[in-house]
Amino acid sequence: MLLACRVGICSLLTLLFFSVPRPLQAVELLTWQQCVSEAGKAHPDLYSALAAMQQAEADSRITGGQLLPQLSAGLTAVQNGTTEQNIGSSSAFSWSLSARQLLYDGRKTSRQVAAYKEAEKAAGHNYSAVSADVRFALRSAFTDLLKAEELVALSKEIAERRRKNFRLIGLRYQAGREHIGSLRKAEADLGESEFEVSRAERGLVLAQSILASALGRDLRSPIRVKGSFTVEDVLTVKPNLALLARESPLVQQLEARRKAARYDLEAAKGAFSPELSLTSSIGRNSFDSLPPDEVDWNAGIELSLPIYGGGTGRAKVARAMAVVSQQNAEEKSGYLQVFDMLEESWKNFLDARQYVTVRRKFLDAAVERAAIANVQYSNGLISFDDWVIIEDNLVSAKKEFLNAGADLLIAEAQWIKAKGGGLDDQQK
Repeated sequence: MLLACRVGICSLLTLLFFSVPRPLQAVELLTWQQCVSEAGKAHPDLYSALAAMQQAEADSRITGGQLLPQLSAGLTAVQNGTTEQNIGSSSAFSWSLSARQLLYDGRKTSRQVAAYKEAEKAAGHNYSAVSADVRFALRSAFTDLLKAEELVALSKEIAERRRKNFRLIGLRYQAGREHIGSLRKAEADLGESEFEVSRAERGLVLAQSILASALGRDLRSPIRVKGSFTVEDVLTVKPNLALLARESPLVQQLEARRKAARYDLEAAKGAFSPELSLTSSIGRNSFDSLPPDEVDWNAGIELSLPIYGGGTGRAKVARAMAVVSQQNAEEKSGYLQVFDMLEESWKNFLDARQYVTVRRKFLDAAVERAAIANVQYSNGLISFDDWVIIEDNLVSAKKEFLNAGADLLIAEAQWIKAKGGGLDDQQK
């Protein structure tokens, strides 16, 4: 019996240990500026674009090095011998230093360097475009989490209102003042509101995960954001979209590629020109003498002229011309696409800002109608059907106003992206 008591006490202690509430993981609160700062330091797409810039810069330096003197040195030491008796061994020692300087090649190399310089500029504009994409994704994730937080609070508020309505209808049903259909409708509305609370809470977790990815984080942890569904006041005068399109990182990138293709074409034509180089060397071969006491040197000019290469030179020129035509077309197409995107995003931004004002008026009206309807229904002045319609309109008005606020932030982010605004953009 004593053993049974001890076992019971141990079981009780174990149950109490596991039933003690564990400390919850702290929720991290982030502002928009904190998100921008973190994404700018950790997002992998920015690192990839930066690496592409470094590659383009290295290619430019590699090609430009061909215009500088080329120096090389050599050193050789050899010991020869045999295993036969009375036969000695011999040694040989040699060294050399040579230099080569390109004097003229029809400007082929200089045009190749210019082409890589333009490619380097294109990589820089690509980084700006990637930064704009990252900012838009980050702003969208930030807005979705802000909306998810508000939706959880709104869903709980609606559920509590539905719960009170259900109790009210239940009392009126028991008093014989409402029929069973009204009670079932109130019960169904309550069940739907409870489901929406659960769905909103799951959506909150998803929004937190998406924002973590937009920040460049590998790990997931509870995140909350601090912000509001407001935007800075902007002029309603339509900006110069043509100028904004020309200054867009995408169009600037295509322009740099077009210039690079033009330089590549000129370099391909330069392949038919003669190549003139200045060469010189100094060195010495010595046998059984270390160090050598005599030095040999030479200097001269080397001229090479391409005569026939199987038609590869003309084929390269034809290919370069086709690339120029392609880049010209792509630049024009990119400009038109950016212009249309600016036109559409500007229109959507103005629509979203005005629509928030409209939904605010609908919400104010719905709140007033619901307050009046509650008093009228309690006094039996309106029917259940009329009252429940007004209640549903209030719920819809609150949700629509929340959606309109979130859509406004997304529309603003899309407008900034269309202009090429990246993470360093000071706007919200």
